[in-house]
Amino acid sequence: MTHIITRACCNDASCVAVCPVNCIHPTPDEPDFLTAEMLYIDPETCIDCGACVDECPVSAIYPDDQLPASQLPFLQINTDYYKDHDVEGGIVKHPRPPQLPADELRVAIVGAGPAAFYAAQELVKKSQIKVDMFDRLPTPYGLVRAGVAPDHAQTKGVEDTFAAVEKKRNFTYHLGVEVGTHISHDELRERYGAVLYAVGAPHDRHLNIPGEDLAGSIAATEFVAWYNGHPDFAGHTFDLSGERAVVIGNGNVALDVARILATDPELLASTDIADHALAALRESNIREVFVVGRRGIEHAAFTNGELLGLGEVDGIDVVIDEAELTLSDEAAAQEADDTLDSVIATKVRLAREFAAKPLVEGNRRIVFKFLTSPVEITGTDSVSSVKLVRNRYIGDGKIEATDTTSNLDSGFIVRSIGYRTQPVKDLPFDEASSLVPNEDSRVLDGPGGAPLPGVFVAGWIKRGPTGGIGRNRLCGEQAAATILLDFANGALPTPTTDAIDVADLVISRGAHRVDLQGWKRIDAAEREAGAGAGRRRVKITSIEEMKNVAGESEPVGDVVGGA
Repeated sequence: MTHIITRACCNDASCVAVCPVNCIHPTPDEPDFLTAEMLYIDPETCIDCGACVDECPVSAIYPDDQLPASQLPFLQINTDYYKDHDVEGGIVKHPRPPQLPADELRVAIVGAGPAAFYAAQELVKKSQIKVDMFDRLPTPYGLVRAGVAPDHAQTKGVEDTFAAVEKKRNFTYHLGVEVGTHISHDELRERYGAVLYAVGAPHDRHLNIPGEDLAGSIAATEFVAWYNGHPDFAGHTFDLSGERAVVIGNGNVALDVARILATDPELLASTDIADHALAALRESNIREVFVVGRRGIEHAAFTNGELLGLGEVDGIDVVIDEAELTLSDEAAAQEADDTLDSVIATKVRLAREFAAKPLVEGNRRIVFKFLTSPVEITGTDSVSSVKLVRNRYIGDGKIEATDTTSNLDSGFIVRSIGYRTQPVKDLPFDEASSLVPNEDSRVLDGPGGAPLPGVFVAGWIKRGPTGGIGRNRLCGEQAAATILLDFANGALPTPTTDAIDVADLVISRGAHRVDLQGWKRIDAAEREAGAGAGRRRVKITSIEEMKNVAGESEPVGDVVGGA
């Protein structure tokens, strides 16, 4: 018997560390880890010990004889990976951590998403390190709460890992506190030996085509935040009265948007989707969602697991025209001699299988278009259609537009072509790369400049908006390792002010500070409301209501864990 990793894999690599035979790859020490869609178990090496099952935070690993029917394709996907990958890298070994001084170190972490939490997880293992985490929202967990699709409940299981960190005695929440408003960067540096920014990339990229700003043309970031109950977007409304929506881009977020639009709302009613979104989707007339990608299937940005997942949703047909599955000359040649990368080969195989499936009358449809780009969005006061151009490969995976154009009528167009970072107040920012300049997580005073002692970055603000939970875990751990190294080497500045005054300071400036107990009250209220409706939780989407439920923060003291 072997074990199988399935679609819910979050790439956080907890399983790698406990595997006694090195059968799970790619490991964090291997180059492919940074771009891997998921992790894979080698069936020839696995000894069926089950250690990975207990360690997986999202319950994505099963013995092969216990696979749910919907996950059976992952038997082949795990096996296919090892057609052109091996397990010869050896057991993952981590370097011995540096010897730390006995002095106390206080670390401020700005942001409460995955990169922030994985950094905190490493830091709070050291009893002399105290971590204070800041976030402008009264709720933590970042994109795990506000970005992971509501019908991906397994992925949200990583919240349990974060909950274990927040309970540590040397961890303190300052939620509902905006750095730059309620406390400045300089004030953090005065109070903490290290300040780590893990604030993500909250904005969307633009198409830069005519008509993009018409009503009915929106960013996926906005729509995802809306259906996930982010309080900044809870009051938004969308016109879903037409029968067709168009999603520009074909990454996993694009597939999330398409799936939520096409899924029977009654199937979503058991998830933690925001109530306002569920009500709007129940009134929606959308029956067909086009997903448009500028390059071919071999370069599609979605993962194989997410594509497979579309086929598991009752009432949805995945529509792919076989003629759309044109390969570049290079990929076609590699496919012919069986040297095409196994992950790409799987993507092509799955797409062809969908293309061969018959359509079911009455089903909603998600229609894929490859090698197609938008050139103009048309309409008078609001969107009425999008003009598309057909592309072709010209060598080395590059494309160019042809003279073939078409129009898709639609009153709702969602662009999902990636995220972008924005400058962080009082930190250097490289406009060319759209990142905070850094080296090994240390913030530099400019591109190629000198490190700013005690200031660090992790996550998308450090490296750009790429990778999910797994890569953010690695990034957070790397930042923590750099902080520990600088602490061991005496390279961190000594605070000039005691951080004990932070809670009073931010409250005096208008923050309604939410501590661990306040967050627990919000969490309990949401879960209680969800239990009554047969749901995981019913999210509170109003900042004011969150504040009321959280109540007042408790006094902060050196011995009050998680205050």
